[in-house]
Amino acid sequence: MKNIKKVLFGSLLLAGVLFTTACGNQKADGSEKTTVKLGVVGEVNEPWEYVKEQLAADNIDLEIIKFSDYATPNTALAEGELDLNSFQTKIFLDAFNDDRNETLTAIANTVIAPLGIYSSKLKDVSEIKANDTIAIPNDVSNEGRALLLLQTAGLIEVDPTKGQIPVIEDITSNPLNLKFEALDSSQTARALEDVAASVINSGMAVDAGFIPTEDAIFLEPVTEESDPYFNVIAVREEDKDNEIYQKIVAAYQSDGTKKVIEDTSKGSSIPVWK
Repeated sequence: MKNIKKVLFGSLLLAGVLFTTACGNQKADGSEKTTVKLGVVGEVNEPWEYVKEQLAADNIDLEIIKFSDYATPNTALAEGELDLNSFQTKIFLDAFNDDRNETLTAIANTVIAPLGIYSSKLKDVSEIKANDTIAIPNDVSNEGRALLLLQTAGLIEVDPTKGQIPVIEDITSNPLNLKFEALDSSQTARALEDVAASVINSGMAVDAGFIPTEDAIFLEPVTEESDPYFNVIAVREEDKDNEIYQKIVAAYQSDGTKKVIEDTSKGSSIPVWK
């Protein structure tokens, strides 16, 4: 009987050691450290790096996972490879959900990053001439946003019944007979040498070395109609009330984060929470 007890005790002790080793995220004071995977797009993420530092005090390890395109982060979130992501506008999220029959949910606003028209050859949008080619993003939400920006710049007119998601075929007036090259959002900056101008998302423009407020030849105005273009923090629908994620939202929507955004983006990203 004593031998049986010794074997049982030894087994329990070994199990306890293995359990402690497997957890591996318990801090010296006994509190649990929670790792949360956040997907972002682009290499420049100072606001989230700041938030990561703030969350450490709450034993939350924010793992920032960087993507170079706008297609993958939502798929990764839907499939459970990420816990949340922060890279997209409301209208982009809606388009993804409609296209993929998903229910990813926005839990907070972050910033608006004005879309811009850029050129390596021209200094002003008025220099665009007849038969020039302009590169635009090819996904539903950004293509529509780009065409509306070109309309605001006075270059084209689009069918107003198409709302915020017109496509190239919805152009109703094109007095300069401009040609449009629809590319993946990550490629419009790279196409600059081959076209007269490109419509580039703010994050991609920054990664390409541009300061949108200084280098764009025309920058999207921010008005009361801009709400669909507010960027959001998104989660799976079942996680929308997750307390840890709400702590992350609170850490992001803080005066400290706002200052980091203002200091690092040079006006290219504008906080849009209240």
